[in-house]
Amino acid sequence: MASALCVAAAPAQPAAAPAPKVLRYAFPVAETSFDPAQITDLYSRTIAAGIFDAPLEFEFLAGPARMRPNTLAAMPEVSDDFRTFTFRVRPGIHFADDPAFGGRLRELTAHDYVYSLKRHYDPRWKSGNLYLLENDKILGLSELRREAIEKKQAFDYDREVEGLRALDRYTFQIRLAEPKPRFLYHFTDGSFTGALAREVVERYGDRIGEHPVGTGPFRLAQWRRSSLIVLERNPNYREVRYDEHPPPDDARLVAIAAQLKGRRLPMVDRVEIAIIEEAQPRWLSFLGGEQDIQELVPPEFADVALPNNRLAPHLAQRGITMLRYPRADVALTYFAMEHPLVGGYAPHQVALRRAIALAVDVEREIRVVRRGQAIPAQSVIAPQTWGYDPDFRSEMGEHSVARAKALLDLYGWVDRDGDGWRDQPDGRPLVLEYATSPDQTARALAELWRKHMHAIGVRIEFKVAKWPEQLKASRAGQLMMWGVGWSAGAPDGDTFLALGYGPNRGQANHARFDLPAFNALYERQRALPDGPERLALMTEAKKLLVAYMPYKIHVHRIGTDLAHPWVIGYHRHPFVRDFWKYVDVDPAERARRRGR
Repeated sequence: MASALCVAAAPAQPAAAPAPKVLRYAFPVAETSFDPAQITDLYSRTIAAGIFDAPLEFEFLAGPARMRPNTLAAMPEVSDDFRTFTFRVRPGIHFADDPAFGGRLRELTAHDYVYSLKRHYDPRWKSGNLYLLENDKILGLSELRREAIEKKQAFDYDREVEGLRALDRYTFQIRLAEPKPRFLYHFTDGSFTGALAREVVERYGDRIGEHPVGTGPFRLAQWRRSSLIVLERNPNYREVRYDEHPPPDDARLVAIAAQLKGRRLPMVDRVEIAIIEEAQPRWLSFLGGEQDIQELVPPEFADVALPNNRLAPHLAQRGITMLRYPRADVALTYFAMEHPLVGGYAPHQVALRRAIALAVDVEREIRVVRRGQAIPAQSVIAPQTWGYDPDFRSEMGEHSVARAKALLDLYGWVDRDGDGWRDQPDGRPLVLEYATSPDQTARALAELWRKHMHAIGVRIEFKVAKWPEQLKASRAGQLMMWGVGWSAGAPDGDTFLALGYGPNRGQANHARFDLPAFNALYERQRALPDGPERLALMTEAKKLLVAYMPYKIHVHRIGTDLAHPWVIGYHRHPFVRDFWKYVDVDPAERARRRGR
């Protein structure tokens, strides 16, 4: 009998789990909190928008901007007079797991949206976005807030008001005192109108900003303040498939939509966001492949990365792609209108602000500091929003040292003691104090401010602190002047006119400007549908902001982002902050490109 050598088969090894897909990039500014009722800054809102679900969202690839249901079964029902809005929540949507739920799967209901909107009215949370809702005059909520303040008692969440009610488990209705044709725009932003569960808020109390629990695609996995934010896929996120409809004449977006169609969202497992305030290490981190995306190429490196606004050949050879887009924003400086030096409405006070604004050389700012990544602003309303007029021209966009000096001379802001510096009309020293940040771009802008003011004989000092500290001081009315950006969350110029509306003082209106004529124009345009009559009112309103100059609007910025070749489907929509769920990464391609 022939013999045979038998070898026992090795037990089958389980297949290795695929490497997690991680998207990495950096913020230039630290976050403040992740509670929709408390945050107002762009970077915290970006994080919150990926965790909390608003009822609606903007289509990611659509142009012009177009809304669609997010957690709703269909678009809301809107009454003919734009005063009643009925929302129907889709059943079967669940919150991320949290100990507050006691181990049970917690479904999203209409009551969660009612509760979350009421939180903005609760004095406890000091909502920086309350002005948006109060301006829309939801029936009964402002009265409920005033009662809590006057009686010094806890806000009554259980009291039903006429303007905000859950009609059943999945339906809620909002009623307004006046027509608001664009009211639905509020409900596209999860960082503002996203749903929280009451039991989570009650469990964490004043620490709710550290424990965001929503129904969105991601949940907070790790947080080192001002250093690192890590989001991970929410296991309870409902089934959502990539289904985008770009303009047919945009070949790049058409290709992205075809490539990713039908993929389940989100496509990445984790998002890691480092806080790197200085531009150079942020840029080097991207070049070294440690960051997958360079969001907004730092101006200091624009000439190297984008000569003549074209992608540099050495970057193109690495497969890096460039995305350039106009931003719906303004970069501005505000004057504190309640400050005894730069504020006020008297002719000599207005003249000071207008002279300071005329002395600012915006073209030089764009050329030297922003390296061509912006266009001069003529008014407060930004591109890509309704009400923007590219042909509008005003003193806001002018630079004239001669006119600035003449204004100061005419109204008594002259050198009275012979030391070479202008003084106040009453003889006291004239010294401006400008709040700024310690990063390189802010330092460069501050140096320009020094040169501009010295050119007209005005002394200026700088108050340097990090962004969260300046924001806190600004909301408390403690700054004289501050340079910041303001971006739109929806395609409408109202968000920029809101900067000058008196009742918004200390919220959107950091300048605390309060002019009855402007307030009346603002209120009238809000009630009108888009059309010539509304546009005429908006034009008059922005002219008043030029005349009184509570804000010097510098530029509308241009965004230029870079992405490594292992990032798939990268795009930026001007009104979608949380783009992460729409992009994919290829870990194998990343490893190959980085030689690992």
